[in-house]
Amino acid sequence: MSTDRRTLLADAAIAVLADAGMRGLTHRAVDRAAQLPPGTTSAYYRTRQALLTALVRRLVALDQAELQDIGARTPPLRTAGEVVLGLVAFTAARLTGDGRTRSLARYACAAESARHPELREILVPRENLARQALCDFLAAQGVADPAERTVTLLTCVDGLVFDRLVNGGSVAEEEIHGLVTAALR
Repeated sequence: MSTDRRTLLADAAIAVLADAGMRGLTHRAVDRAAQLPPGTTSAYYRTRQALLTALVRRLVALDQAELQDIGARTPPLRTAGEVVLGLVAFTAARLTGDGRTRSLARYACAAESARHPELREILVPRENLARQALCDFLAAQGVADPAERTVTLLTCVDGLVFDRLVNGGSVAEEEIHGLVTAALR
């Protein structure tokens, strides 16, 4: 079984989930999205749970690669303004194009993980260079418990992304500024 074929199917499953929701995620729908013959997805992922697990693993791998890249490209953060601009760019990327697709799929998977703890284990936020850069900034500013404050700040940013996916619009710089200011208190 080809790793590339598995990746293609997992990517197609992410797109199907983002487009059609959890009920629309079927082996046949993934076959169509991947432009492969009927039965291909079920040959690689026999059950719906196996398909969903592969989708979640691929989603986490894509997100982690993105966050590692952001962290590697970001010089040490020195000012709250730099943090705000970085988070504004991040939220914009999560609300458009491939980022939007992955965000929609991620939230659907998060809701599904309430019933499937094995998915929750895969979805647990992981350390990455972007998260570490933010934590290092908060520590340098003298924030008590910068690791916990980082989690709180990123959870709030995630909430803004979720809200805009559901209600439309973009995340305003002022909103991010308010969150960063609160994190620095």
